[in-house]
Amino acid sequence: MNWASAGEFFAMGGYAVYVWGSYAVAAMCIAWEVVALVHRARALRRTLAARGRT
Repeated sequence: MNWASAGEFFAMGGYAVYVWGSYAVAAMCIAWEVVALVHRARALRRTLAARGRT
């Protein structure tokens, strides 16, 4: 696909809501997973520290 302007690129041929919406949902899922991973790692460290292991 060739776009003549940035506006046409961001409009994505009329499918901008679906394309950019998909990117937004994917980015939110990845961010959620990173936050959950950090939370689980901290909880594991606290559990191990409470048992006397580091």
